[in-house]
Amino acid sequence: MAKSEMVMRQLPVSCPRSSWNGTAAARFCTSLSLQQPFTKMPTFVGPSHPARFLGDGRKGVQVLSQGTVAPSMSPVELLNVWNDEYNGVVVEPTSLLCTANAFASALRASLSSWRSQGKKGIWLKLLEEQAELVPIAIQEGFAYHHAEPGYVMLTYWIPNEPCSLPSGPSHQIGVAGFVINDNKEILVVKKKCSCSCCGVWKLPTGYMDKIDTSFLELVAFRHVHQVAFEKSDLLFVCMLKPLSSEIKIDENEIQDAKWITVDELQSQEFYEEDEMWKRVFAICMAAHENMYDGFIANQVVSKFDGKLSYLYYIA
Repeated sequence: MAKSEMVMRQLPVSCPRSSWNGTAAARFCTSLSLQQPFTKMPTFVGPSHPARFLGDGRKGVQVLSQGTVAPSMSPVELLNVWNDEYNGVVVEPTSLLCTANAFASALRASLSSWRSQGKKGIWLKLLEEQAELVPIAIQEGFAYHHAEPGYVMLTYWIPNEPCSLPSGPSHQIGVAGFVINDNKEILVVKKKCSCSCCGVWKLPTGYMDKIDTSFLELVAFRHVHQVAFEKSDLLFVCMLKPLSSEIKIDENEIQDAKWITVDELQSQEFYEEDEMWKRVFAICMAAHENMYDGFIANQVVSKFDGKLSYLYYIA
């Protein structure tokens, strides 16, 4: 057979398949049983192409004649994403590859592709059942952004410039209900806790079973920094009208609950030097007596998102 007519052949290999690493062709040739002599030293496929099985079940390695191009490996699958409005991408979490090795390869290939496309921020949401993929993403340079029950969100900033992705949530939100009935009695609770308000009658702000009320208005809100987990805190005080006098409490959180007058509420020693809550009680009573207009809720639609929103302001 002429040199130019030489084609790729499958040759039997007597050594174990796992022993081939493609780094020492000469050593490997000593274990080949050639069916016919070669006119030239064959070209072996490199270390990225492992030994393969022949059609009859024998182990073999692909041998290429000079000038023959080695068959290329299958391209690595990229992650499924959609583009956001800021030249970034959001990875689709439900379509992630199930194995750690496949995810790692796809993530590296995707990062390379996104760089070449000039993408900026990458959002990677990993579900609870995908927790084993988190260390892989961190190793590739992703950073924690925020977490919610069931998932963790990670981000990656590609450009060599300060990151402009929004930071994670910095505030926690609380609501205090000023529930006043026709007898000018206020619904108050005692919490089961060892905090500074232990044993104090206070407005319901924690866990409590639902009571039938109607929302009247947003009276005031408080803003303070560096509270729980070094986060800021927003507490909204809402005026509510009870539709029932029955009280049901969460006994795991609430020690007791009852209706009392605002004077009884304020007369507790705890509130004597608490200027904020004394101001809150005064504002709420003024609103109840139509001497103060709190924040008015107006339903409006914005063209930015097209959604119906509540805009609160003082008229």
